[in-house]
Amino acid sequence: MNRAIKITLAVFGGVLILLLAATVYAVAVTAGEKLDLQKLSLNENCILVFDRNGKEIETGRTGKVSLAELPESLPDAFVAVEDKRFYSHNGIDLKRVVKAAMKNLVTFSFREGASTISQQLIKNTHLSGEKTIKRKLKEWKLTRALEKNFSKEEILELYLNSIYFGHSAFGIESAARFYFGKSAGGLSPAESAMLAALVKSPNRYSPFRDSEKCRARRDLVLSLMREQGYLTPAEEEAAKKEPLPSAPAENRESAYLSLVFEELAERFPDTGSGDRLRVFTALDPALQEELEQVRADCDFSLIVRDTEGGVKAFCSTCGAPKRLPASTIKPLAVYAPALEENLVSPATPVLDEKTDFGGYSPSDYGGKCLGYMSVRYALSHSVNIPAVKLLNSLGTERAASYLQKMDLEVPEKDRTLALALGGMSEGFTLKQLADGYATFARGGSFLPSRFIERVENGSGKLLYAAKDRENEAKRQVFSDDVCCLMNDMLMTAAREGTAKRLKGLPFEVAAKTGTGGTDAGNTDAYTVAYTSEDVVGVWLGDRNNAPIQATGGGKPADLALAALRALYAKRTPAPFFRSGEVTTVLLDREEYEQNHRVLLADPLAPEPLSIKELFRKSALPEGTSERFSRPRIQKPEISVVNGSVKIVLCQAEYYDYEVKRRCGEEEITLYKGKYRRELFDNSVCGGKTYQYSVTPYYCGIAGETAELPSVTIEKKGGVPDEWWK
Repeated sequence: MNRAIKITLAVFGGVLILLLAATVYAVAVTAGEKLDLQKLSLNENCILVFDRNGKEIETGRTGKVSLAELPESLPDAFVAVEDKRFYSHNGIDLKRVVKAAMKNLVTFSFREGASTISQQLIKNTHLSGEKTIKRKLKEWKLTRALEKNFSKEEILELYLNSIYFGHSAFGIESAARFYFGKSAGGLSPAESAMLAALVKSPNRYSPFRDSEKCRARRDLVLSLMREQGYLTPAEEEAAKKEPLPSAPAENRESAYLSLVFEELAERFPDTGSGDRLRVFTALDPALQEELEQVRADCDFSLIVRDTEGGVKAFCSTCGAPKRLPASTIKPLAVYAPALEENLVSPATPVLDEKTDFGGYSPSDYGGKCLGYMSVRYALSHSVNIPAVKLLNSLGTERAASYLQKMDLEVPEKDRTLALALGGMSEGFTLKQLADGYATFARGGSFLPSRFIERVENGSGKLLYAAKDRENEAKRQVFSDDVCCLMNDMLMTAAREGTAKRLKGLPFEVAAKTGTGGTDAGNTDAYTVAYTSEDVVGVWLGDRNNAPIQATGGGKPADLALAALRALYAKRTPAPFFRSGEVTTVLLDREEYEQNHRVLLADPLAPEPLSIKELFRKSALPEGTSERFSRPRIQKPEISVVNGSVKIVLCQAEYYDYEVKRRCGEEEITLYKGKYRRELFDNSVCGGKTYQYSVTPYYCGIAGETAELPSVTIEKKGGVPDEWWK
């Protein structure tokens, strides 16, 4: 036996040994695998969703449909793009397997697949989506069993009813109703091709996410259908001209679940058939059920998120639209930034007067201006002109930069003074506004809300955890002392301002209302309320911007009140945090109310003559009143009336007074005692000149003496019976 023959036999023997080993391995790893006929049904276990208690949430998916009910173009589309030799192979397309293997070897990757429709059905219903040799061997065994027990038509029917089409649409019937608002039996070739186009990656090819990418793949499917004889060139051309759907036609899920699947698509854009996921959400089922009972005479949205980011409940009649934020933007874009920049304090007086800002002349509700008011009052009562004045001082670019830190993007064209009142071209979602207000409750740290807490695969392996990415999302927007002031001012709004319907709640709550519209009527009404633990956002409006009945924040505040009562039915939230960098300051009431000056109260001032207000320790008032430690009065008026001297004292009734009179070398004390508005000296004599002085006293402390102009009495004779009246 020559050397060549020996080598050949050795190689042949080695190959036989490898084949035998592979066969033994394949038999061993697939020994327990059997085709389960019960699993070959609508695959609702592809993506399971759970609430915060770990209980599975019913997604309300549509049942299966028979192949006989479907138009021919529908299965043709899937065969054309997914498995063109479907009707000729026995479940495994060997040509495709070899081709894929060669490509993977060349590229040193395992991206190229060769799964037939039969294999995909097995993977969808019996196996996980992991890419291992062990799983592939199981898949092949079960696929061969499937082909022996079912006809091609039965396999195709089972397949179409097990596919995930994105946006929580499971099965062809559910997908047809969601995307096109019709039964699968009524789909056109173009619609069938679009659904077939989604299978590769439902989230990436969704027409609602990337219409151009979806159109390109749909047209590819149509071209394959024409190449394989399922469509004529004319039918292909006509189908390519059909428009894609621009919005869901029918959605049987709750608004909460819709946004869960939207978030899932963002986290896992390549999720498709066979990907088994267990999605754990922040849903509070009892609260959600309570809020599902909400009814309104118009469209509405209601969200509850906690300060750690989890969305506990979400209800909506029209999804999650972007709307103009109206006055709810004031705390986020104007007041908090102005506090942060030390432009104002809660006590800063602002003049509410008609003002023209270079052609922009905003009005207050009812058209009436109220004069001077504090920043606290302007915010809590949502007065418009002071907000625009503050934004004018702050600058729209600076305001936009603060909003951007809270994921509230303001386009360049919207960076005008109208932003102070929510004037924008597009606006924000209610979820975005709630996230912004949560920043105040969190001490200035922004954390976007989320519906999903974690995601696991079918085997329980953790794929995503929100907590692990929390630090990436956090960012500091405001100082904690600024947030402390904002919380306190917005608590004033909830006690006595525009959100005072919340004042009866037995815990601390801060709130802001907002109303927007046109000359035809209001189109948006808001209340955003929050505690130290949760944020509740309410929006009322019309999806088509038609006027609504709500004329202010009353109705949304009522809904917010109901939500807060449901939220805290069995517990009470903790009070808001108190920053160590905030202090209570006493201000001089008279200076504030009469002269609109912010001065620290005199330490000796009586309590009724001071105003309490909160200030940042880093931005305390600079001046201190000396009204009582160094009593001063305006110079009294003096005149001669019917031969008597009349002295009119200033309005400082909290002082005692000493009045002296000099005439030549003689000086006497005419009066010493409590404040009297008018004093008369009837003891004067005609022909003499008198000099008077008035000295104020407070608690025995003598103040600055006021010397009055001298007066001369005409000679008329007669002596009065008394000096003073």
